[in-house]
Amino acid sequence: MMNDKVGMISLGCPKNQVDAERMLASLKNAGFEITADQSQADAIIVNTCGFIEDAKREAIENILETAQLKQSARLKALIVTGCLAERYNDQVLTEMPEVDVVAGIGADGDIVQIVQDALAGKSYCTCPPRENLPLEGERLLTTPPHWAYLKIAEGCSNRCTYCAIPYIRGNMRSRPMEKIVAEARALAESGVRELILVAQDTTRYGEDLYHTSKLPDLLDQLCGISGIRWIRLLYCYPDRITDRLLDTIASQPKVLPYIDLPLQHADASVLRRMNRKGSPEQLLGLLDQIRARLPEVVIRTTVMTGFPGEGEREFNVLSEFVERAEFDRLGCFAYSPEEGTPAAEFPDQVDDDVKNRRGELIMQQQYVIFDRKNRSRIGKTYEVIVDGTDEESGLCAGRTYMDAPEIDGRVLFRCTNTPQPGSFVKVRVTDVDGYDLIGDLAEDNTEA
Repeated sequence: MMNDKVGMISLGCPKNQVDAERMLASLKNAGFEITADQSQADAIIVNTCGFIEDAKREAIENILETAQLKQSARLKALIVTGCLAERYNDQVLTEMPEVDVVAGIGADGDIVQIVQDALAGKSYCTCPPRENLPLEGERLLTTPPHWAYLKIAEGCSNRCTYCAIPYIRGNMRSRPMEKIVAEARALAESGVRELILVAQDTTRYGEDLYHTSKLPDLLDQLCGISGIRWIRLLYCYPDRITDRLLDTIASQPKVLPYIDLPLQHADASVLRRMNRKGSPEQLLGLLDQIRARLPEVVIRTTVMTGFPGEGEREFNVLSEFVERAEFDRLGCFAYSPEEGTPAAEFPDQVDDDVKNRRGELIMQQQYVIFDRKNRSRIGKTYEVIVDGTDEESGLCAGRTYMDAPEIDGRVLFRCTNTPQPGSFVKVRVTDVDGYDLIGDLAEDNTEA
């Protein structure tokens, strides 16, 4: 086993990536060599997403492409884990004989034995209770050393009618606060400067353990960790944005004024069918409340086009809302009917071409808003965390507080010597290039 090399392909969301990092640490500690070169791997794990149709298609393509290495390279064992494995388990093994072991998320803690079995020629499907998924334990980071995701809860209890996550991952299970803080402290000691908090709904953190949302308390504790400079929040549910949470963000300098607020839609009737709340005026009121308390806030959202029953009127409500809301960041995707979810059985399903056309219109509309906002930043100076060098332009690359890694844009800036990744510099914005800002190092660049 000491000579066996294991590769990992992790697909989908950051929460799945954290699961992959825990599996990699277990394998490394057991004596396996972890390799990023798939052609040199004896075993490869494809940690899949199965949330929507596009994600399933990507997972299947990766599995089949990886399987070809059994003929062209040294690959002996192919293991499929993650959401697709949890959702379709035996079906994956039956329809893709190239796969050796299919392991649901509850088997992540058994990954060492699973890889050993697969290398020994065994083939099977294992799906222990999903509640067995390890939420604690060492991680082998797959992000750059200066930033990391911190998963604070698993599963979801919101029951949006379009979403398969509760059926795949189960109800929300918060991690004990002291264990999250201990992991964050260890990450800081390893050199992490930016923590990105993730869960299916971060604003619901603690409700199951402490009978009330404890996100503000958790943030207060994380802010006390030496070495952590930025703390970023993803996946905040609009109904749970409280005054206390906003006050915590406003009063804690380490917590960035960046709120990821997936709204999905604005029309009241569509939201009701989604099992969500709100109307255009209510949601605009929430945005006003956030912006009044956090004047420098950047708000990111995602919206969905083509949900069952979305006619031209409902779409126009969404389009007008996007225009009025002026989001700093927005992603849009076409509704995907997921088997087992209530919405998949709803009447008035929308034609795929219509869904996609509407999505394109929303993104065109948002780009005009985004470009206007970006150009208003020309001439301003921002603190930037350095990520490295942009290969195409040769410029230094980093991000402002407005930019989550792997999701938003970057700042490309001219400098004589590339600052160390993870360091903080001040950059004066001089231009805009698509989704990126262009700038120069400011004269005053003493890191605080």
